[in-house]
Amino acid sequence: MRMKNLVAGFSKQLKEAIEIGKKAKLTRPKEEITNVLICGLGGSGIGGNTVSELVAGEAIVPINVSKGYFIPAYVNERTLVIISSYSGNTEETLQCLDLATKKKAKIVCITSGGKVADIANAQHLDLILVPGGMPPRSCLGYSLTQLLFILQFNGLIGKAIIEQLGKAIDLIDSEEENIRKESLRISALLLGKLPVIYSTTYFEAVSIRFRQQLNENSKVLCWHQVIPEMNHNELVGWREKNEQIAVILFRDKEEYERNNVRIEINKSVISKYTPHIIEIWSKGTSLIEKAIYFIHLGDWISVDLADKRGYDASEINVINDLKSELSKL
Repeated sequence: MRMKNLVAGFSKQLKEAIEIGKKAKLTRPKEEITNVLICGLGGSGIGGNTVSELVAGEAIVPINVSKGYFIPAYVNERTLVIISSYSGNTEETLQCLDLATKKKAKIVCITSGGKVADIANAQHLDLILVPGGMPPRSCLGYSLTQLLFILQFNGLIGKAIIEQLGKAIDLIDSEEENIRKESLRISALLLGKLPVIYSTTYFEAVSIRFRQQLNENSKVLCWHQVIPEMNHNELVGWREKNEQIAVILFRDKEEYERNNVRIEINKSVISKYTPHIIEIWSKGTSLIEKAIYFIHLGDWISVDLADKRGYDASEINVINDLKSELSKL
């Protein structure tokens, strides 16, 4: 299936994911949960970044994300470890699953099948199966939604965010025509440029997602940083004019006042070195509505830019080659 079709089906995927979450058969932990670790990489891992940010204001325990082969020393029987591997065969995540099992953590798996499903069934772990056969980066709706249901089931967040997710779906459906127009406009501005993505810490996951989609779909290098952190380091790096750089700013009118002041100062500095500053403003009322809007627009921009650059957005041969080489070890 072409990547454009998958991006176009994002709201449908979210709706399907909600129904999967409602029917999920989860079990209560034996111990009180004192922390959460979400393990996953790439398209399977970005859901962890997104959810940990979205619920930071209400989650009653710390939520961390692991994107490697190992898990932190604090993991124990009071840790909720969520294994997110769309294929079910991600070697880093499989090792984390093994380590979490040895630590006797409470484990929940999200996958379309593969070894993760086999292990979950063999060890009687909580398992949520999602539809398979698609590129992992096109399945954020499945993983993000299941993460929310798992946290809610375990009493770590309230039910309101699931309702807000429904409103986010309505938002992108109602804005789809405008999103398409905006995507075509912004992708044209990014053609032939090196994208530099900035947001505040409230939307860093959005920036990570956009960076990853530009990498995989558009086949471009880019980087991201967050405000206010970049005001303590990266801003000093703006010293030489380079009109090949295009800055993308994710903006929110309800952003913390001092952050918005910082953004305006940053713009005045950066505009001395590149004329290409693109501001993308949020839509919606809740944090999840705004994030879903940003993510959907960013996904569209990445595939439209791929078209303009003459690339197949679905192709990731270099990653497949890397995995092939690793399988020989």
